[in-house]
Amino acid sequence: MNITRGVINRAQKVAIYGPEGIGKSTLAAQFPDPLFIDTEGGTSNMDIARLDKPSSWQMLLQEVEDVKINRPCKTLVIDTIDWAERLCIQFVCAKYNKKGIEDFGYGNGYTYLGEELGRLLDKLQELIDGGINVVLTAHAQIKSFTRPDELGAYDRWELKLGNKKTIATTAGLVKEWVDMLLFCNYEIAIISTNDKGKKKAQGGKRMMYTTHHPAWDAKNRFQLPEQIEMNFAGIAPIFANQIAPSQPSIQVSQTSKELQQTVEESQMIDPANVESLPNAADTPNFSPEPVKYEGIPQDLLDLMQANNVLPQEIQRAIGAKGYYTEDTPISAYEPDFVKGVLVAAWPQVFEMIQQLKQKQKF
Repeated sequence: MNITRGVINRAQKVAIYGPEGIGKSTLAAQFPDPLFIDTEGGTSNMDIARLDKPSSWQMLLQEVEDVKINRPCKTLVIDTIDWAERLCIQFVCAKYNKKGIEDFGYGNGYTYLGEELGRLLDKLQELIDGGINVVLTAHAQIKSFTRPDELGAYDRWELKLGNKKTIATTAGLVKEWVDMLLFCNYEIAIISTNDKGKKKAQGGKRMMYTTHHPAWDAKNRFQLPEQIEMNFAGIAPIFANQIAPSQPSIQVSQTSKELQQTVEESQMIDPANVESLPNAADTPNFSPEPVKYEGIPQDLLDLMQANNVLPQEIQRAIGAKGYYTEDTPISAYEPDFVKGVLVAAWPQVFEMIQQLKQKQKF
């Protein structure tokens, strides 16, 4: 039995949501060394580090995997998770050849959607375990809520993830997974407009609400005040003692050192033999021809470039399976085949490409 006591200083899982324009992205940019995956393209005017906008669900998962391997930041921000959900819906529909999430019937589409979002959260948990914070931003929506033990109903703010049928899956998964669910909104002040007692609401400071309220969802595990001003300073102490992400170390064996020394010695030039070396001007230039990506859909192109896959390698793999002949250009593939097979099942396609590369070496 391995029993530990005390507080564990680890990376944090945070979700920030609120109405549009409240400043969610600006707040996320104040976290330690942030790197954005901008799913909706809303950070163009911000001076931040960002990855390419994902054009498919598989590309989003690939970018998270790349962050786990390369560790280029201390905080990964997915801005926003509700737009990432759109990519997930497109993936699920293409995978099962459906035109929309409602076409599955009996809520099955939302079950698949929850499973896929769970895959993303599992990958993000690997970042947390490696010492990288994760921040998910989201839009907010007002929903009517009826308590089972009370009469009547009231409106409350919730994560804008899907519709009523997805509240129990995608929104619930996110709320359960995070350590902090912060609701951002304007502090409302009620002022009198005349002597007759007529009043109106006026928006004031931007605030973060950290605990559950009948009017909104929120939570935290750090005994924060119920509301604080909307800036990073209010939660900065949580990250002050955080353990820095460990950098991947490279172990060089003695054999590798000897091999490196041999290579270096072989590259040494004897001045007496300089005249015998070929002149660089006489050496033919065998520059490779530029790769032609014309006609390839953007979501597939993004996956190809992220994994250094050439068009001819895909054509070779698809030709080996007999879907199209090897000389058929990707631009001639049916759009449903590209989305439903090449993009939706990209890990399997990429693995097949790697296997064919290995066979060519032998």
